[in-house]
Amino acid sequence: QVQLVESGGGLVQPGGSLRLSCTASGIIFSFAAMHWYRQAPGKEREWVAGITSSAATNYADSVKGRFTISRDNAKNTVYLQMNSLKPEDTAVYYCTAVVATQYWGQGTQVTVSS
Repeated sequence: QVQLVESGGGLVQPGGSLRLSCTASGIIFSFAAMHWYRQAPGKEREWVAGITSSAATNYADSVKGRFTISRDNAKNTVYLQMNSLKPEDTAVYYCTAVVATQYWGQGTQVTVSS
């Protein structure tokens, strides 16, 4: 059974930082491409960042230069370091693992507000 468990969300002021974590089980993590998506209220889910099994990274233009995705294969964990947060970054953040098929976590809420 595949499980992805996100953590690290919360309330932060504009300009602040958060680090999200997603720990996977039930897959060979080192083979998986990992991605972060987000969904804001009333909006469609959007892709945020991705990291391949060889640790190549890619970012949506809206977060480039502010967010950093990384992975620790020894811990079966992918991270999303989010800096210079803006109110428009408020959303539920989901991690996904792509290994033949795509698996989703349950999401973690990030709220950027003063």
